[in-house]
Amino acid sequence: MKNPKFLIVDGYPKPSRDDFDRAGMKQAWLLYAEMLNRHLPEAEYSVWFPSDTAKLPNDTGPEQYVGVLWTGCNLTIYHDDDERVSRQIPLAKKSYEVGTPQFGSCWGLQMAVVAAGGKVEANPLGREMGLARKVHLTESGKKHPLMQGKPEVYSGFISHVDQVTQLPPGSEMLATNDFTRVQAVAVKHEAGEFWATQYHPEYDLHELARLFVARAPKLLREKFFKDHQSLEGYTEKMEALAQEPGRKDLRWQLDIDDDVLDADIRQTEFHNWLQHLVLPRLNR
Repeated sequence: MKNPKFLIVDGYPKPSRDDFDRAGMKQAWLLYAEMLNRHLPEAEYSVWFPSDTAKLPNDTGPEQYVGVLWTGCNLTIYHDDDERVSRQIPLAKKSYEVGTPQFGSCWGLQMAVVAAGGKVEANPLGREMGLARKVHLTESGKKHPLMQGKPEVYSGFISHVDQVTQLPPGSEMLATNDFTRVQAVAVKHEAGEFWATQYHPEYDLHELARLFVARAPKLLREKFFKDHQSLEGYTEKMEALAQEPGRKDLRWQLDIDDDVLDADIRQTEFHNWLQHLVLPRLNR
């Protein structure tokens, strides 16, 4: 296929997308589009905003795409009385049914699990924000192609308050840490597979800093920072390191290393998903 086409699902409601604009952060769908084109330059994509409309782009179903990509989202997946949530889950289920490979982060991981019969609940530890630290591969993860080439212990950019509490049949937990039990998962269900991470390989340090700005009221309310000045000082260091990733002082102060600064390491999982689930289908 000369120009393989993907569907990107950006579930953020418009007010949240506007918050990103005001904070100077790229939209979630654009972060995924850029990650896709970095690894597969010839790829094309359509974007669906399910919080705005129930209608898929061009009235197409998942069988018309070579892959479905799920961005983060600040909705709550177990609030199934919210039509913005309830209209998304059937797409994931249909993708499983027709065998279209799926990849996602954060909300995407929760979608992978719930659409296959698993369960997500609020994390009693609260918000995991900034860096998911000391994420480590499980024994299954050390063998699974999603994690091929990933360090056994690493950090990942993250922001979430919910977690998987019950994995569905046909799933493998591939990475974990002390804050969130399921940090990466592979789900086989019906004719399809969905590989996903709780952390965000699509972010870079600049985008994470902008996310802190967009989430400032919540982060201050939840005591991540003493005051707005402290938050600004932290994000300024992040922005400076984004500009000069070799700065030893900022790497040490922020406890940030190549596992998140180097895009090839940070996006290992997405690269592996393309190589193992998408490209073999294109070459048949």
